[in-house]
Amino acid sequence: MLRKLFRLRTELGKFFGVGLMAYLVAVGGFNLLVHLDSAPLKSKPLTASILSGALSILVAYFGNRHWTWKERQRSGASREITLFFIINLISLSFTIICLAISRYILGFDSAVADNISANIIGVGIGTLFRFWSYRTIVFKPN
Repeated sequence: MLRKLFRLRTELGKFFGVGLMAYLVAVGGFNLLVHLDSAPLKSKPLTASILSGALSILVAYFGNRHWTWKERQRSGASREITLFFIINLISLSFTIICLAISRYILGFDSAVADNISANIIGVGIGTLFRFWSYRTIVFKPN
């Protein structure tokens, strides 16, 4: 297993680099929309998470297609984009579900609780799912 991880280091590094950029867009956008004093979506954290998540999906697609897996053969732009967005919508649902449980079931509504539930737990689960899905389904090996 360590050999396989060693061989994947470049791919993983690029994937996590792109992911970090997308993550900053998602977390930054969410906090700007919900947790500033004059935040426009202060009372709508799920909507804010969906909007910031959608923008981060665009960042992730372009970064992964044109950097992480640029050498992989294209399998048709419409197929690739469709699968990428379906996978990311599933991943975004992990974030929304974790945030909804924290907010509406457990009753936690602080900025710290929102960020732990959505942007650490939800994104963490989604990241594992995305990496596996991108490399096996969307950007197939040559």
